[in-house]
Amino acid sequence: MTEDKRIKEYVNVTVKFKKDGSMIPVSIEWENGKVYTVDRILDVRNAASLKAGGCGMRYLCKIMGTQTYIFFEEDKWFVERKAQCAEDF
Repeated sequence: MTEDKRIKEYVNVTVKFKKDGSMIPVSIEWENGKVYTVDRILDVRNAASLKAGGCGMRYLCKIMGTQTYIFFEEDKWFVERKAQCAEDF
């Protein structure tokens, strides 16, 4: 059984700022330039990334039918990306 190890992957995020100052992620740009639209925000809370480390504002989003977390940590956005292991090369 292989462990599902995750690492922080900093990403570009397009954000809508509401008049109350809150941020709504609209899309995420992956490292290869591919842009994914955030279909829906399901939950927002201050929380730790238990899989990749770090903490900040955690957004539970639905992207292309899949639930995923996006984190805003200090002044950067990151996702929990699957780490490549030696057997992947």
